[in-house]
Amino acid sequence: MKTSGEKIVLTRKATLCLPNHVYIVTKKVKKSKKVYKKHGVLQKVVLYNRSSCENNVGIRKERKNSMDIANIEKKVLEAIDRRAEDICAWGEKLFATPELGYKEFETSRIIQEELKRLGIDCSKGHAVTGVKGVLKGKGNFNVAVLGELDAVVCKAHPAANGETGAVHACGHHAQMAAMLGVAAGLADSGVMQELAGNVVFLATPAEEYIDLDYRRGLQQEGKIQCFGGKQQLIQEGMFQDVDAAMMVHAQPDTPQAAVYVHGSSLGFVEKQITFRGRAAHASEPYKGVNALNAAALAILGMHANRERFREEDKIRVHPIITKGGDVVNSVPDEVCMDSYVRGATMEAIKKASEDTDRAIQGAAQMVGAEVEIQTVPGYAPLKQNYLLGEIFKEVAGLFVDQDQIYSGIDMVGSTDIGDLSHILPCIQPSVGGFTGELHSKEFQVADPYTAYVLPAKMMALTVVRLLTEDGRVIREIKAGTEKEFRQ
Repeated sequence: MKTSGEKIVLTRKATLCLPNHVYIVTKKVKKSKKVYKKHGVLQKVVLYNRSSCENNVGIRKERKNSMDIANIEKKVLEAIDRRAEDICAWGEKLFATPELGYKEFETSRIIQEELKRLGIDCSKGHAVTGVKGVLKGKGNFNVAVLGELDAVVCKAHPAANGETGAVHACGHHAQMAAMLGVAAGLADSGVMQELAGNVVFLATPAEEYIDLDYRRGLQQEGKIQCFGGKQQLIQEGMFQDVDAAMMVHAQPDTPQAAVYVHGSSLGFVEKQITFRGRAAHASEPYKGVNALNAAALAILGMHANRERFREEDKIRVHPIITKGGDVVNSVPDEVCMDSYVRGATMEAIKKASEDTDRAIQGAAQMVGAEVEIQTVPGYAPLKQNYLLGEIFKEVAGLFVDQDQIYSGIDMVGSTDIGDLSHILPCIQPSVGGFTGELHSKEFQVADPYTAYVLPAKMMALTVVRLLTEDGRVIREIKAGTEKEFRQ
């Protein structure tokens, strides 16, 4: 908004004039600005000459719309506060039932049960164990809130399942609790008919790229096409009518309330490597071809390649030997390795993958072995939508100190929301409330309210701001994303 003499002109820019801004015109002639918090909603007050703009319909409409939004947000926050104990209980219940990807049957049942208790119709069996619930609004836009069902393997963790080693040491249980918290806030508050669209709740399976032999079996049975759960949901058409998607992730070693936005993640390809030599008695190794020696040389070759990798490409190559031989008194004739090749861009991953293959093939030639390399697509680098991230960042400022909001700090891992982010606007901010490193035996929830409830509030208000004002913001995000994807 700007003033020129006695005329008031209202200017609209999505990046500057977001729907939480309340513009109030008073009798004061001198322009001034004040920012304060009220009812958990940041309000921007701009003072202008009332006499010059009493008849300005645009300004009065802006004020009415903004006050309506503030009232909607207040109702949602109050509903989440009433459910705070439930949200924390959901998080603890889910933490106690860790399951690996495409095996999350009990976790899926819990999500279905809680969504139905909230009065939300849901369907199951998407990508084997995925669950979908929908809250209907009055418009045609669809915003998805995601949570991941699966756990990781960390047998040393005190809460690990005794049989499988599965444990929620990556915080996926907290994602699901926050997702249910958003559902509770929107359902209990009764605001959906004030929103210009629907909210889709998707509990997604198999984000962790592990237990691959089991997933290959599902592929052979025709139950899945993709190893990653969101990839499989994309294949099944679950995101065809979704206009934007969001979720949160645990930030390791961050017990305080903090938020990390606008970070990217690495993409990767996975390699399954089989060296084949010739068996012989270990006391007569000259009669055989040692496949383990070929594997060892391949690892050295991969290390030698590291000086070829540019810092900005963030290449990470980390192989393991999954089979080193059969018996100690025979020359190993078959040795198997798995490796990821990660990077910040698909171009960098492709080049590093070729370098890695050359090292592997050269190692096999050095000892006269044969080698087979199967390179399987992993996940694409995460590309977070900037404007959607800015809205979340602004909302986060209502609950988190400004010096605890960090922009542009990248994740070190990879995630299947990376694939989704290349076909529709997505964000995955990281949030505090956790101690210990991800995937480690030390990982724990430090504060349930910070880990479970605050992210629910942040995502719920982000949804509201996308779907109020007849969906103006989500429409602008879609238009910008479509233009970017075309380029």
